[in-house]
Amino acid sequence: MATERSFPDSFIDEDPQKALEVLNEALQGVSDNAEWFCQRAYAHILLKNYSCAADDAKKAQQLKPSLPLAFMRTGIAEYHLNNYESAHAAFTQGHQLVDSDKSFDMWIERCKEMMDKTQNNSINGTPAAPPVKHDWYQTESQVIITVMVKNVPKDGVHVNFMEKEISATINLPSGENYNLHLSLLHSILPQQSSFKILSTKVEIKMKKTDAIRWEKLEGEGQQSNIKHFDPHQYPSSSHPSSCKWDKMVVDISEEEKNEKLEGDAALNKLFQQIYADGSDEVKRAMNKSFMESGGTVLSTNWGDVGKKKVEMKPPDNVEFKKY
Repeated sequence: MATERSFPDSFIDEDPQKALEVLNEALQGVSDNAEWFCQRAYAHILLKNYSCAADDAKKAQQLKPSLPLAFMRTGIAEYHLNNYESAHAAFTQGHQLVDSDKSFDMWIERCKEMMDKTQNNSINGTPAAPPVKHDWYQTESQVIITVMVKNVPKDGVHVNFMEKEISATINLPSGENYNLHLSLLHSILPQQSSFKILSTKVEIKMKKTDAIRWEKLEGEGQQSNIKHFDPHQYPSSSHPSSCKWDKMVVDISEEEKNEKLEGDAALNKLFQQIYADGSDEVKRAMNKSFMESGGTVLSTNWGDVGKKKVEMKPPDNVEFKKY
C-alpha cells in the first residue's frame, strides 16, 4: 500500500528540495498520514520555509497527538519564526510525551533565553524594527510581489512555490526573519516561478497558469468572474509600450462603471472612457501623443498635436537619455 512508504531523515538530508517534491506528490493521494506531514515539515525546516514547516507539523499533531516528533518540529519552526512562546509550549508538550529526550530540554532553555531577552528589550525601550511592507502587480503572464526591504544578503531569501500558495522567508539586516505566506487567488506554475534580490527590495515573480487578470492576490477564485487579458488593451500608465488604441475594449458594464478605483487603476479607467467616448480626432490625438512622447504625454487636442511632433516630457526629477 502507498501508506507503507517511509521518508527517513537521511533521505531528506541528502536533497531537501527533491524530498519536498516527493512528499508533496505523496500527500496529494494520502492526506491523513501524520508521519509524512512531519517529515515534510523537516524538509521545509532544512529549506528555511518555516511557515510551511509549522503548518505541516501542526497538521501532524492533529492527526497523531501522541507523536513527539510533531511537537519537536512545530517548536523548531515557531522558534525560527521568532514565536518563542509558541515554540516553548510545543517543546513542553513534546517533552511530556517523551521525557527521556534531552533535546527537548535544550530547546526549552533556548526559548526561555529568547523570551527573557525579548522582555528585557521591551522594558528597556529598544525601538522595534519598522514593519516590512509588500505590494503586487501583474502582467499578462506573471504576478509580481515586491517586498520592500533593503540590503538583504544574497543567500538571505528562501521561497517555496506551490500551485496555489507561496511561502517566503527573508533574512532582514536586523538579524530577524520576515515571513510571508499567501494563499493565492489562482494557480501558478511553480517550476517557472522565481525571485530576485535587489538593493532596495525583493521581487517574487510567479508564472500564471492562465493569462487572466487577477482581481486580487489572495482568496478563492471564481471562474465566472475571470477577466481575460486583451493583448491590444491600452497600456498601464506606468509602463508605456506600443499599443493599438483602436482595438481597445469599450464595452464597459454598469458594474465596472460604478466600481470605485484608486491610483493607476482609476487613471487607466479614465483614459479608457475618454477614448471610448471620443471623436476620431480625439483618438488620433491620443494615439499620436502617446506614441511620439514615449508614453509621457497623452493629449486629446488634435489641433495642437497634429501640427508638430510631440516631445517627450518625463516626470519631475527624471532625466531622459537616448541610447
